[in-house]
Amino acid sequence: MFYSRKRYFIFLFLAGGLFFLTGCGKPQSHTPKKINTKKAVENKVKTVFWNFDTVPLANLPAGWRVQATNLKGIVSVWQVIRDESAPSGNQVLAMINPNHASGNTFNICWTDSVSFRDGEIRVRFKAVKGAEDQGGGVMWRVRDKDNYYIARFNPLENNFRLYYVRGGQRKTLAGTRVVLPAGQWYSMRIVQHGNHFEGYLNGKKFLDGADSTFSGAGGVGLWTKADAVTSFDDLTVKSFR
Repeated sequence: MFYSRKRYFIFLFLAGGLFFLTGCGKPQSHTPKKINTKKAVENKVKTVFWNFDTVPLANLPAGWRVQATNLKGIVSVWQVIRDESAPSGNQVLAMINPNHASGNTFNICWTDSVSFRDGEIRVRFKAVKGAEDQGGGVMWRVRDKDNYYIARFNPLENNFRLYYVRGGQRKTLAGTRVVLPAGQWYSMRIVQHGNHFEGYLNGKKFLDGADSTFSGAGGVGLWTKADAVTSFDDLTVKSFR
């Protein structure tokens, strides 16, 4: 009997030591796994790109429409055309036939197939011609043909400006003098976060400000004024969801 008890206690002693040495008796760590924040941010970004090279000539990209703000006369013609000088491929989206009774008409071609609130918009553009106006730019947070933000460069006036258009009325939010000749391709980039905006031409920041007129998401598009014949290429919309 004594021998059996002794052997039993020896067994318990050895088992306890093994349990301690293997760490099984230690409390388990509950430290969370490290999150790859870069990957998490990337997963929340949606990017849509148009280079217009797969759109049949004389057509519009699927889901796009042509309208005008403060229309006087006929609506201008927008379509995909061939342009061997295009930054990529050989097709661009262009406003080719202006409204000659334009006055203060804004020629717009836009889509609500993309919902944009915060993020970045990039485009290449070329001012082709225009006696009253030249150049153009991008629209965003577009609600309809009369309500949106717009940034545009005008080589006739030598300025780069950002506006809102509300109820068809345009108001300047930021602007600066920039001298660039017409007939060449330039890049425009708009960054929007909440009510804060930034505007870039050829990679250089010229505009910086804030406005809360349109706080919700909306469509995106392209814009010219009056008789400004302008071509656009490589439109990229990066939305932060």
